[in-house]
Amino acid sequence: MDFKLVSDYAPMGDQPEAIKHLVDSIRDGAAHVTLMGVTGSGKTFTVANVISQLNRPTLVLSHNKTLAAQLYGEFKNFFPDNAVEYFVSYYDYYQPEAYLPTTDTYIEKDLSINDEIERLRLKTVATLLSGRRDVIVVSSVSCLYGCGNPEDFHKTAIEIKVGEKHNRRKFLYRLVEALYTRTELELQPATFRVTGETIDIMAAFGEFGNQCFRVVFYDDEIEAIYSIDHETGAKIASLNNVTLYPTNLFVTTQERINNAIEEIYLDLGKQIAFFEREGREMEAQRIKQRVEYDLEMIKELGYCSGIENYSRYFDGRPEGSRPFCLIDFFPKDFLTVIDESHVTLPQVHGMFGGDRARKENLVEYGFRLPAAKDNRPLQFNEFEVLTPTKIYVSATPASYELTKCEGIIAEQMIRPTGLIDPPLDVRITHQQVDDLLELINGAIHRDEKVLVTTITKRMAEEMSKYLDRIGVRNRYIHSDVDTLDRIQILEDMHEDRIDVLVGVNLLREGLDLPEVGLVAILDADKEGFLRNIRSLTQIAGRAARHSNGHVVLYADKVTDSMMYAIEQSNRRREKQVRFNIENEILPRQAQKSGSGQSTLLTERGDKSVDTNVYPLYEDHYAQSAAEMESKYIPAENIDELINQARQDMERAAKTLDFLAAARYRDRMYELQKIKAESNGQ
Repeated sequence: MDFKLVSDYAPMGDQPEAIKHLVDSIRDGAAHVTLMGVTGSGKTFTVANVISQLNRPTLVLSHNKTLAAQLYGEFKNFFPDNAVEYFVSYYDYYQPEAYLPTTDTYIEKDLSINDEIERLRLKTVATLLSGRRDVIVVSSVSCLYGCGNPEDFHKTAIEIKVGEKHNRRKFLYRLVEALYTRTELELQPATFRVTGETIDIMAAFGEFGNQCFRVVFYDDEIEAIYSIDHETGAKIASLNNVTLYPTNLFVTTQERINNAIEEIYLDLGKQIAFFEREGREMEAQRIKQRVEYDLEMIKELGYCSGIENYSRYFDGRPEGSRPFCLIDFFPKDFLTVIDESHVTLPQVHGMFGGDRARKENLVEYGFRLPAAKDNRPLQFNEFEVLTPTKIYVSATPASYELTKCEGIIAEQMIRPTGLIDPPLDVRITHQQVDDLLELINGAIHRDEKVLVTTITKRMAEEMSKYLDRIGVRNRYIHSDVDTLDRIQILEDMHEDRIDVLVGVNLLREGLDLPEVGLVAILDADKEGFLRNIRSLTQIAGRAARHSNGHVVLYADKVTDSMMYAIEQSNRRREKQVRFNIENEILPRQAQKSGSGQSTLLTERGDKSVDTNVYPLYEDHYAQSAAEMESKYIPAENIDELINQARQDMERAAKTLDFLAAARYRDRMYELQKIKAESNGQ
C-alpha cells in the first residue's frame, strides 16, 4: 500500500520548492539532505509530502518522547490510512544499575514499565515485520538501544489458518514460547485460556481493532478462528487467518537459551579466575554468587532481573559486537528524518560514552560479567552506517549536518500564517536596564509577554530581584531550577500569572510561547556558546510566533554572530513580506501547538482516563506535604499521601503525560523520605 497524504491545504510559499528539492536529491542518490526552516514554516508538512512522494518506510527521530508524541499526532493526522507507529522508552521512571567505588555504594536498578507504551512498541515491531511499506515510526533515541534479535522475534510469531493441521499440544507450547501465560480467569493482554478444544487468546496488542481471538480445534485441525469480545466472549467476526506475535521484544528460542547458559558458565569461570589471579577474592565471590543466582532464575523461570546484561549470549552475537535495535527491523531502503537535528545528533553521539562509563565500574568490581558492556546503545558511527538516507530538519543546522549534506539544503523561510521574522534591534548597554524596563512596560500594556536572556545565572537572579522590587510580575529559570519547576513557570506565563521570564540558555529549542512579543538579549556581544549564531537565532525565534514580535540585542559592539543573525533575519523578513504582498496575506497570530497525546489516547479505546474527572495537575496533598515540614504527621497519613502520589503517577503515565508522571514520582519519593526520617531510619 502506498502512502496517502490527507490534508485540507496544499503546499504553499516555499514549501513546493523545498519538497521538490528534497525528493529529487534523494531520488538522485543523495544520502544526506537538510531542511532548514524557520519556526512556524510548516516543516512537518513538508516532510510529510516528501515521505508521500518517496513512498519509503520512514523513521522519524526526536530528541525526547514528549516532542515525539507531538510529531506522532501530526503524522497520524496526515496519514490516517497508513501505519503510523510510536516507539519510545517504556519506562515511566528508570534508575539504572550503578556502582560508585569512591563511596562503595551499589545502586540497584529501579524502574516502572508503562504497559501501554510497551504495547505500542510491540505493535511497531510487528508492523515492520508484517511486510507493509507504508510505515512511519516516530521514535525517541530509545530506538538505538538493545531490542532483541529480529530473526528470533519473527521465528517465534505464530501464523495460523483455518483448515491447517496443528498439533494442539504443540500449539500451546508455541504460545508459551512466545511468552503468553495460561490463565483460568479473565483474559488479560498476553494470556490464553483453554476450554476443551477451544483456545481463547488475548494478544499483547490489537491490529485493526482485533486483540482477542478464539481458535477452535477439531482433532489436529483448526476448524475456525474468531475475533471475540474479551469480556463477554461473544463472537465479533470470523477470520481466515491470524498472526500472533510474541509478547516481548526480547523473546528467543529454547535452543538459544540452552547455548546461552553454557556460554555464561564458561565466561563466569574465566572472570572468577581473573579476579583470583589479581588477588581480589571479594570480587571473585561477588560475581560467582550473582551470576549463579541469575542462571538459576533463567533455568527455572526463563528470566531474571537484569537479563538484558546477558543479551549478547541470547542474541548469539560475538564479543564486542553491537546489539540489535529497532533499526534492524526496517527494510534496507528506509528513510530517516532527524527532527531538531542540531540537538538530536549530539544526544545520539553522547549515549554510548555515558553507558560505557557506568558499565565499566560494574564489571571492574564484580557486579557484572564483561558481556554486560555489549548491552549498550549504538555508537555514532554505527548509527551512521545503519541509516543510509537522512533528512536533517532544523532552523539552525549544525556544522555536522551542513558538511554531510554537501550543499543540498532546502530553505523554508515563508510561514503559511504570514508572520514575519521579528526585527533585531541593537542598543548600547548604557542605561540598558532603564531602557529594558520601558520596553517591558510597553509590552505589558499591549498584553504581550517578555523573555529576557542573560549571560550568567547570578545576573538572571539579580534581574529578577530588581523586577520584583519595582512590581513587575516575573520569574527566572536556569539550570539550578528543577526541570518540573521550570515547566510550572512556563505554565504560569501561559496562564497570565507572570509577564516577564528571565533565563540563561533555557529559552531556545521547543519553547512554544506564541504570547511572547518581546525578547531582550543582554550581553549580546559576548561571543561564545551562549551568544553564537545558532544561539542568537534560536533565542530570537521565540518572538517569531507573535504578529508584533520584536528582539532587542544590548551590546557595545556588533560581533560576527550578531551581524550574521541580523543579515539572515533581514533576508527572511524581506522574503516573507514580498510573499505576503504578492499573495495578499495578512499575518495572523500563531497558536500554541497541541501535545499530540490525544491521538495516542484514542488508540487506547475505553482504557483512557477522563482527565476532567481526574485532573492530572491537581495538588491533592500539596498543603499536607508542606505541613509535614513543620510538624509531626501520623504515619498512616503519610502512607495515605504516598499512596495518593503513586496513584496519580500511574494515572498520568497511563495517559502518556510523562511530565506529570515525573512530577508525582518525585512527590512520592519526597514523602517516602519524610516517612523514613520520621521513623528514625
